[in-house]
Amino acid sequence: MTGDGTRTTASATARTSAATAPPEHPGAPTRAWRKRLLVAGIVLAALNLRPAITSFGALLEEVRDGLGMSGSVAGLLTSLPALCFAVFGVTAPRLARRFGPGAVVCAGMAAIATGLLVRPFVGTTAAFLLTSGLALAGIAVSNVLMPVIVKRWFPDRVGSMTGLYSMALALGTASAAAVTVPVTDALGGDWQAGLAVWAALAAAAVLPWLAFLRDGGGTPGPGDGRPEERHAGQAPVLRITRSRTAWALAVFFGLQATAAYITMGWMAQIFRDAGVPAGRAGLLLAVTMVMGVPLAFVIPRLAARLPRQGPIVLALGVSGLIGYAGLYFAPAAGAWVWAVLLGVANCAFPLALTMVGMRARTGGGVAQLSAFAQSTGYLISIPGPLLVGVLYQHSGGWGLPIALMAGLMVPQMIVGVLAGRDRTVEDEAAG
Repeated sequence: MTGDGTRTTASATARTSAATAPPEHPGAPTRAWRKRLLVAGIVLAALNLRPAITSFGALLEEVRDGLGMSGSVAGLLTSLPALCFAVFGVTAPRLARRFGPGAVVCAGMAAIATGLLVRPFVGTTAAFLLTSGLALAGIAVSNVLMPVIVKRWFPDRVGSMTGLYSMALALGTASAAAVTVPVTDALGGDWQAGLAVWAALAAAAVLPWLAFLRDGGGTPGPGDGRPEERHAGQAPVLRITRSRTAWALAVFFGLQATAAYITMGWMAQIFRDAGVPAGRAGLLLAVTMVMGVPLAFVIPRLAARLPRQGPIVLALGVSGLIGYAGLYFAPAAGAWVWAVLLGVANCAFPLALTMVGMRARTGGGVAQLSAFAQSTGYLISIPGPLLVGVLYQHSGGWGLPIALMAGLMVPQMIVGVLAGRDRTVEDEAAG
């Protein structure tokens, strides 16, 4: 198992190597520059992995009115991210072996930029779905490949690097939730322009990945990463479905994704229906998302130091249950408290990403586990947001949808404890 706990050994090895190495190493400055550029690329990519979703959630009512959507169709739109992540995420390892992970992430950022720029102006619900799907396809492959790139380039810093890009992901999520409504108001109330502005951030994220197009797309060069990771693309395909840990992690991923996409798609509307003004409802959603900024950095580092991650899973689950109870009984009166608690619960996502890196020994194993856990997990999560929309439309209130959200938190805690056990998918698949 690789994590921050290996830093002492790695540091000692590095000092020994430095003491015995020649005073000048021609390739060292190049590798250092490439790693710094890669870190910048990881951060920029992570910033773009959720604004396509939370910017839409903040303007859901305006988009529904503009395109003439029913509640059920809006529920389908909030389920679309999970569907795209499942369908396109499973292709990421194959594309990475063919073109290199960095090249695939670069193409993913370009797809996000194109989809976000075009979708507000297409004029019909069907075209809005298709262009949203283009952006979400770019997000899907990048979702899967982020743990792979971290494992290959930073094998002794899985926890800290996962924390860094999880923090950037949370920051992008929260920013889109917080500023989309004010930006839309500043643009004259034009929801189309308010959604389209996020294409600029995705376009900026393309730039650092261009440097990794001609050399295997982000695969470590000579002297980078661990020797066994340099040939991870040649690793044998695991019989991943034989691993109980892989299945537990996939179900955990699916249930936390269900909660996250229901939150991103519907929570602002829950507060608005409780009498909270639209601008404040967007800020409350932003508070929920911004909780992931500090916690997404702390939780992976803590998880990487623990042999079992079950206690963290339980703590996050309890926060979610209290938050849902608050939304049920007093959504407006305690809105800020519930937003904070649900933000804590949503940090199950960086925890799941960290466990992906810890439950496999090699880069090839991480790639297969990441694709399996995320694709299967997102398939599991598809019905949740859609069902919330249907229940909301037919019950006329939020009681049943919130009860559903709280009920799903219990199995999430159970499978999370199972996924957090100290074992690897390579051992289970071989056994």
